[in-house]
Amino acid sequence: MEATTTERAPEPRSSSITAVLDHAWATSAFTAADVITATGLSRSTAITLSDELIGLGWLTELDDARQAGAAYRKGRPARRYELRIDAGIVVGVDAGAHSITAIAADLRGRELARSHHPVDPAATAQARVDAVDAAIDEALRQCGPKPPLCIVLGVPAPIDALGRSPEGNVFWDRMNPRLGERIRDHGCAVVTDNDANLAAVAEGAIGAGVGVDSYITVVTGERLGAGYVVDGRLVRGRGRAGELHLLDLVDGVGSSRGIAALLRDWGREYRESGGLPESSPLSRIPVAQVDAQSVLAAADQGDTVALDLVRRMGDRIARMSAILGGLLDVERIVFAGGISPSMSQLLEVASERIPGYMSAEPPQLVASELGADMVAQGAVATAIDDVRRNALRIDLARPVR
Repeated sequence: MEATTTERAPEPRSSSITAVLDHAWATSAFTAADVITATGLSRSTAITLSDELIGLGWLTELDDARQAGAAYRKGRPARRYELRIDAGIVVGVDAGAHSITAIAADLRGRELARSHHPVDPAATAQARVDAVDAAIDEALRQCGPKPPLCIVLGVPAPIDALGRSPEGNVFWDRMNPRLGERIRDHGCAVVTDNDANLAAVAEGAIGAGVGVDSYITVVTGERLGAGYVVDGRLVRGRGRAGELHLLDLVDGVGSSRGIAALLRDWGREYRESGGLPESSPLSRIPVAQVDAQSVLAAADQGDTVALDLVRRMGDRIARMSAILGGLLDVERIVFAGGISPSMSQLLEVASERIPGYMSAEPPQLVASELGADMVAQGAVATAIDDVRRNALRIDLARPVR
């Protein structure tokens, strides 16, 4: 799904200074000799460009190598440099259906502040924009006067190259009322992307996708959405890659309804039917309080009805995973979302059944360990990548508007 960013004014820089900055971003403290080894530049050029990057605000000079404890017998000790991780702030936002979470972080992704604001899924477009603004402003206030260098918004809707969602879908219209264009101007780039794409980015940066070339992250909840990483690259297509309406055509699946939503509905149907034995933990819960977590908890206690629902859902997951994994020949499918910590039995059933639906080696099915922050963390990682790619076009003294 194509992300969008506000246009930055072009400012040509040499490939050499870009190479030095890339090296700084990829390592911690370094010397001119390290730059020479990594880039092939001459010593004088490496030092000159490092000094220029200090002047631009991207690098800081540390104590020299002798003061840092390196052993020197003679000669001038090497100068040492480091990326200024406090040169600016990035903000990652999970603009979900029910709540808005904003995380402010430094340029290494270390969280500096966060805010969380509930929002009504049926709220007006302006109310949603206001909630996003409030979350961003609150996170930034906790970080002091330094302005952000990039803000990334994650929304539960497909995104085109302009940061807009296709018209005509009521849910998408509500979730993304052109948020990127309407939030308050903070003098920096704004990127809008799909939540499942950002979840996939987060898994690749700090989660179950680390070290895996090809994987899918499936976001569970009210609906299913997927972020595809194939051969190390996020697949975007023309803007709707990851929308899982093809599941409507899959026998035994039939829709892109979310795992949590279906387990809740199935549990409530059993509860309302009067068919639950008195021994079932679900029989003691008011109908309105039966949800996916309570069904999975009852299954963990050995409840026969809940176990039947787990087997039913596990088979559905297996069929779905066979289609998605088979199409792209991925190594792993990561299931992310609020119920991911409770999915062990579901994924055991699915893992047992998926070989029967595939002729090739099936993908490994795992639950995400990132929790509810997955989209916001992916947004932070995407914001840092945007700053890194555009660093030499950013004036740190006066961010680009």
